[in-house]
Amino acid sequence: MRLTDFLDKGASLGPDAPCLTMGGHSRSYAEVQRLSWVIGQALARSGIQPGDKVAVLSANDPVAFSCVFGIARAGAVWCPVNPRNEAAENRALLDLFDCACLIFQGSFAPLVARIAPELPKVTTLVCLGQVAGVPGAVAFDDWVDGLPGQPWQADPVDDLAMIAGTGGTTGQPKGVLLTGHNIETMTALTLMGYPFEGRPVYLALAPLTHAAGVLCFPVMTLGGEIVIMPAPDLAEFLSLIGQHQVTHAFLPPTLIYLLLDQPGLAAADLGSLQCLWYGAAPMSAARLEQAIRVLGPVMGQLFGQTEAPMMISSMAPKDHFRADGTLATDRFASAGRPGPLVTVAIMDEQGRLLPAGQRGEIVVRGPLVMAGYYKDPAGSADAGRHGWHHTGDIGYLDSGNYLYIVDRAKDMIITGGFNVYSAEVEQALMAHPGVLDCAVVGLPDDKWGEKVTAVVQAHPGQDVPADDLRAFVRQRLGGVKAPKHVEVWPDLPRSRVGKVLKNEVRSRLLGPAPGDGR
Repeated sequence: MRLTDFLDKGASLGPDAPCLTMGGHSRSYAEVQRLSWVIGQALARSGIQPGDKVAVLSANDPVAFSCVFGIARAGAVWCPVNPRNEAAENRALLDLFDCACLIFQGSFAPLVARIAPELPKVTTLVCLGQVAGVPGAVAFDDWVDGLPGQPWQADPVDDLAMIAGTGGTTGQPKGVLLTGHNIETMTALTLMGYPFEGRPVYLALAPLTHAAGVLCFPVMTLGGEIVIMPAPDLAEFLSLIGQHQVTHAFLPPTLIYLLLDQPGLAAADLGSLQCLWYGAAPMSAARLEQAIRVLGPVMGQLFGQTEAPMMISSMAPKDHFRADGTLATDRFASAGRPGPLVTVAIMDEQGRLLPAGQRGEIVVRGPLVMAGYYKDPAGSADAGRHGWHHTGDIGYLDSGNYLYIVDRAKDMIITGGFNVYSAEVEQALMAHPGVLDCAVVGLPDDKWGEKVTAVVQAHPGQDVPADDLRAFVRQRLGGVKAPKHVEVWPDLPRSRVGKVLKNEVRSRLLGPAPGDGR
């Protein structure tokens, strides 16, 4: 299945229905479809061949997202580029992916001007707006000028749909090869696993280069409307839900925590919401319970990674409740259950599958799993050893087949000979009413080998003494897992998608190395 099939399916259900909306202006399915035909022809006219790599560098924007479908029309491969990346990181990704064309929003012209001379493989530069200061770039309107808005599509060379960069928080980014079959599987799992009543309206606040973007595809198959926010604004987010009668949205946990503290939340019209997806990082069980009580029975979890997008496991809104209607709080720390098209198991270091309740690495099989890493056969083989995709996450499956993620393999702390999983300590800390967010890491210690160390971000105006936090965790988890050291910071370092950067937390805690000049 090609990415264009999602758009074309929506158009078949109503070509005049709104497809992409921003700032009060809507483009219909027919208009987006025509634009995708024109973009595909423009790429071909520029010499882009089926199988070539085309990058899009833009904030959330309807024309930029329409380019995704134009790239697919041309049989080319979409390479989303995070607009929050630094210039050097974007240059490295564009070079790694062998991009032949870069389509960029005008506000990024200074960045493109800096990196373009170092990208000899990029032969076509297209600016969404007026070109300013980028030699060789062409304005989008000039680029598509004279091309007919008629059905057009090139034949692809294979099923490769996109190359997505990994987060890069634990090392050099890799190019994840995602096929049309991968995206089709993710879409099917989404439609099977969550409530969709009527024609959905999806509100995209998070970057369309990441989870918010691929969640558009299942919405399109139902002819739904996608309301795009150009920049994060939680007050505007609440307003748009009522204004457009939004049925679905996605937020990472940190933004949900901030949403719960929004002064206008109590007065907001949220009656249209069917599902508010949360994912991309673990969510506090205590804050999840608060979200359900405040926002309603609409919370829907998804767990995935770039290599197996979005739907390794899921927990629909109804799964947050028991049969008698009470909150199933015992499940709130889980990542839900694997879907019908995904097989999930727990594996030890020798490649043996473990029974329910035992902890090991979470491994995955099925059509959701990537085709491999771009130009990295060794990395692909390592990720797929023993015939399973290795997620790098440590967890277990319970007797009800609910998946619990206890840590990243790299983040496990060994203190006094005991394994301590940082995610478990973080969940305990997040239950404290004064804690907005936190990170737990292991630091070298002469006595313990590693000492459990926590950094906490408090709610604005809250006082959270370190001694109180240590006692709070000790009461819940015992002395071994309780942090030996706690610090309170005004904010935590985060990646461009909002994940806490534990490497940066650890680096700050350790301080400058002797002789490094800082």
